[in-house]
Amino acid sequence: MPEREPMRRRGWSGGGGRWLVWTGRAVLWALIVVIVVNGVRAPFERFTSNQGATGAPSAPADSGFPVQQGAAFANQFAAVYLNFDGTNPEQRDTRLTDFLADGVERRFGWNGSGRMAAGAIQFHSIEVADANNARVQVSFQSGARRWLLSVPIFQADGRFVVSGLPALLPSGGAAGLPAIAGPDRDANLEDQLRQTLEGFFRAYASGNAAELKLYAADGATIEGLGGQFTLAQLNSVVAPLGGETGRDVTVTVTWSITAADAAAVPTADPADPAAQPALLEQAYLLTMEKQGDKWLVRQVQGASRSVG
Repeated sequence: MPEREPMRRRGWSGGGGRWLVWTGRAVLWALIVVIVVNGVRAPFERFTSNQGATGAPSAPADSGFPVQQGAAFANQFAAVYLNFDGTNPEQRDTRLTDFLADGVERRFGWNGSGRMAAGAIQFHSIEVADANNARVQVSFQSGARRWLLSVPIFQADGRFVVSGLPALLPSGGAAGLPAIAGPDRDANLEDQLRQTLEGFFRAYASGNAAELKLYAADGATIEGLGGQFTLAQLNSVVAPLGGETGRDVTVTVTWSITAADAAAVPTADPADPAAQPALLEQAYLLTMEKQGDKWLVRQVQGASRSVG
């Protein structure tokens, strides 16, 4: 009988190699996930960190510059710097003293002639250079225009000084407001509501709680304007087509505003325009509910966009 050839031992068919392949793939996918997560997180973190810019003035966390105090200092400076009168230049000179360094000429670039008046002065923005230096932009109005004033300031130990000449800058003006289409209107409801709304706004102007309760939806508490205003005219009512039990109705009214000191000046010339009641047109958004056969007011807010 022929001898059988001895069996050769076969090596492992590669199971360990497959483990290495799968391990490598797992590591590769882990790296891809980390890269993707970081790529998404970075812009999100930048976005959320920028949200703070819409509130109080802020600066880089490591700058060390006292931003709020610097903004207040620049606001005060602008109120003095932007208001002057050539008939009394020394008044401005004196008021600028605490804002300027020793040895700086108190007219600070002004020739002492003419006059300028500015108001509505508010902090606009700040650019911090380091712990001691910043440039603050202040918004203000003079005449019919809005402007910006850029003020370089220096601080040390919480004390501030204007470190250079300011610069007037344009504000950019008002944004263009595109027209929007009005809603489909419920003319029948608008006519039905006019008498109710005239009564409501008279009560709203007076602030009479008992009268307001007659027009308020169940559970609603509405606070009026306290009697300083009276209803001169209900101008318009815009009620969109919608639900049978609730609507948001836009109402435009004209208030008559009597000067608080009018009664104290009985000898004022009745032909003087300043002695006449002021008329001011305003727009309100009323949330109204139908309870039984009456439409009552649930909430009073200012209206948002004008249609046209």
